[in-house]
Amino acid sequence: MTVPTAPATPSTRLVVKATCGTDAPERLNQALTVAATAAASGVDVSLWLTGDATWMAVPGRAEEFELPHAAAAADLMAAVLAAGRVTVCGQCAARRELTEADLVPGAVVRGAAAFVEEVMAPATQALVY
Repeated sequence: MTVPTAPATPSTRLVVKATCGTDAPERLNQALTVAATAAASGVDVSLWLTGDATWMAVPGRAEEFELPHAAAAADLMAAVLAAGRVTVCGQCAARRELTEADLVPGAVVRGAAAFVEEVMAPATQALVY
């Protein structure tokens, strides 16, 4: 006997977690690019910056990041901030002695519980870079 199943619900939210900084430029750029592309496509996007990716939320740091054949990190961050959310890991900010006052307007500092809450929400897809 076949048991009917409910149809899969498509993801309507995307959480992108960047775990590296300029030490892994292609991975960092890919996280920013995916988040910005999703935001531009109308997807509800939340970009989490952890580890050295945290620096991308500090004014002027995204402007310093360059990667050949890639969109400017400052433009990607601006796109996410305009249409989505940018969150910096609380522990990562503390280790770098950063507070929300040190971040670009619109970026917030939140902890692991907030990340878990976001990724466990219904219709959410999470990607980690």
